[in-house]
Amino acid sequence: MSGAAGPATAPLIVTALFGDGDNGWLQELRRAHFPPERNQVPAHLTLFHHLPPSVARELDQRLATYAVTPPPRATIAGIIDLGAGTALRVDSEELEDIRHDLAEGLGGLLTPQDQAPWRPHVTIQNKVEPREAKRLQQQLRATFAPRPLAIRGLATWRYLGGPWEPLKTHVFRG
Repeated sequence: MSGAAGPATAPLIVTALFGDGDNGWLQELRRAHFPPERNQVPAHLTLFHHLPPSVARELDQRLATYAVTPPPRATIAGIIDLGAGTALRVDSEELEDIRHDLAEGLGGLLTPQDQAPWRPHVTIQNKVEPREAKRLQQQLRATFAPRPLAIRGLATWRYLGGPWEPLKTHVFRG
């Protein structure tokens, strides 16, 4: 996704939203380790990277159906080496089920990236020297223990060539 897109043609992104307690420490990790000049969006867990803007209404309706369900259970389950960065691996069968259902419903509209097997994660560092990434991974692994991750909702965003514009939030209520 390169170049700025106008609102009418800008791709849509779908993310899971973190609960307040987890949101705070994830945002802080990203602020501490992501190159500041590249850190244009908050820490996030992406379900879809690039949906056509023409599906906005349908996507809103589909996401609203999940809002009446209980929040999916999730776990921060490990550290991922991104080569030039670091991410936290997320395990959540319930969130995977939601994503699978959405992918089925959106059928032929998915880009190759969104058709590929989903690897849920939260990127906390990217576009750094591999040596710097390895240092952070070693530091995190020294004290790492799996922990629950609160997922409070699903959100759609408009990709604006770097920054994202928030469009709609669907909070789990079930």
